[in-house]
Amino acid sequence: METTPSDGSGAARHRGQLNQAVREALRDLSVQMSLLNHRIGGHLDLKGTDLQCLDLIDRYGPLSPSALARRAGLHPATMTGIIDRLERGGWITRERDPADRRGVVVQPIPSRRAEVLRLASGMNAAMAQICAGYEDDELEAIASFLRRTADAGRAAAEELDAS
Repeated sequence: METTPSDGSGAARHRGQLNQAVREALRDLSVQMSLLNHRIGGHLDLKGTDLQCLDLIDRYGPLSPSALARRAGLHPATMTGIIDRLERGGWITRERDPADRRGVVVQPIPSRRAEVLRLASGMNAAMAQICAGYEDDELEAIASFLRRTADAGRAAAEELDAS
């Protein structure tokens, strides 16, 4: 019969393997979501970054162009081109900022949102089915893990920008 060392090295090795499995799963998720977003963008004639910015505007808007650039981690000059493309494509409008009449905010055109949702419906349905297999407390733990992981990604990106 095989015994586990009492110093915990077996437990530490197992924990390391689990951590590695989580990192690998997150890398795979990142790739698959990027590919899905690329395909959705292709159907909508949107570049990947344009689609990401549209999502940020939809979730957090209306936003000033500088606030959108910060959220997207992009240079303001790059953001100008993205906003121009989204506006030309009929995805967003620029309006006067009610808090500062000299500024503008961008906001999504609600009627166009249905196009994105239609293309994402397969993934949304799959997510609903996956989530149905978990208890509420498990989903809370998963959501917490994913939020903390996203926060860590933002912090790592900011650290890279600062160096």
